[in-house]
Amino acid sequence: MTAIEEPGSAGRRAATSRTPGAAVHLLLTVLIWILLATMPLWIDRVGGYTNLATRVLVTGLAATGLNFLLGFTGVLSFGHAAYFGLGAYGVGLTIRYLVPSTLLGILVGVGVGTLAAVVIGFLIRKLRGVYFAMVTIAFGQVFYFIVYRWNAVTGGDDGLSGWRRQPLDLGFARIDILGDQTAFYYFVLVWFALATAAMWLLLRSPFGHTLIAIRENERRARFLGIPVEQHIWFSFVVSAFFASLAGTLYALLNNFADPHSLRWDKSGEFVIMAVLGGMRSFWGPLLGAAIFVVLQDYASSRTENWMSLIGILFVLVVLFFPRGVLGILGRRALT
Repeated sequence: MTAIEEPGSAGRRAATSRTPGAAVHLLLTVLIWILLATMPLWIDRVGGYTNLATRVLVTGLAATGLNFLLGFTGVLSFGHAAYFGLGAYGVGLTIRYLVPSTLLGILVGVGVGTLAAVVIGFLIRKLRGVYFAMVTIAFGQVFYFIVYRWNAVTGGDDGLSGWRRQPLDLGFARIDILGDQTAFYYFVLVWFALATAAMWLLLRSPFGHTLIAIRENERRARFLGIPVEQHIWFSFVVSAFFASLAGTLYALLNNFADPHSLRWDKSGEFVIMAVLGGMRSFWGPLLGAAIFVVLQDYASSRTENWMSLIGILFVLVVLFFPRGVLGILGRRALT
C-alpha cells in the first residue's frame, strides 16, 4: 500500500535537500571574500606578491564575465579578448591623448568595448555552436589587426606606452593613492565587487532564469514564447561589458596596453579559466583564473614551455572532472 503524504511534505523535503548546497555556497562566498579582502596581508608569505593578486582579480573578472555567456547562457565565444583589449586601449588612449583621468579612461574603455559588442552581438545573434564561436574569433582578429597596424596611434606591436594611471579626481577632491600597489589592489577589488554583485543580481532576476532556460533547452524556451535571439544578444553585451571593465583595469595595472591582449589565444585563456574552475558555478572562473595565473607565474619563471603544463592540466580536468575544480569541491562537501 502506498503511504499517503501530508500536504506540503514533498516541498519540505525538496527545501531540505537544497539546504546543504545553499549552506556550502554561502560558506564558500564568505571564505572567498575574506581571502580577497586580506590577500595583500598574506600573499607575500606564500611566495606571491601584490601585483600577482591584482592580476588574479582582473583575469578572474574577465573569466567571470565570459562565463555569464558561456556557463549561464550556453553560448561559446572565442572573441572576448577583443572587448578586453578595447577596454585596455580605451583607457590608455584616453589618458595619453585626451584627458589624464583614470575614471574617465575607465568609462571610455568600457563604453568602447560595450558599443562594439552591441553591434557585433546584433550581427551574430542568430548563429549557434561552432559558427558563433568562429565568427567571434573573426571579429576579434579584425580589432587585433587594426590595433597592430595603426602604429601612429596605438604603437603597433610595441604596444601603447608613455602613460600612467592618474590620481583619482572626484571633483571636490584629488586622491593620489593609485601609485601604491596595495591601494591599487583595493581599487580593483572595489570594481570587482561591484561587477560581481551586478552579475549576481542579474542571474537571480527573471532575465537570468530565462538565460538558464535557454541554456538547458533552447527549443523549449522558444516554444514558450521567449525571444531567444534578443536574450542571447543582451547576454553577449553584458558579458562583453564586464570583459571591457577587466581590460581597463588590466591596462591600469601595467600602465601599458598590449595588442596581444586582443588576440584569439587570450580569449582561449579566459575559456580555459572558466572550464578549469567550473563554468556552471558562479565562483568557478575566479578559482580557475587563480590557478591559471599562479601556475603561469610560477612555471614561466622556470621553463619556456609553461603553456604545455597548463594544457596538460586543462585536458586532465576536462577528461576526468568536467564540472571543474569547484564542482569537485562542492560535490565532496555534499557527500
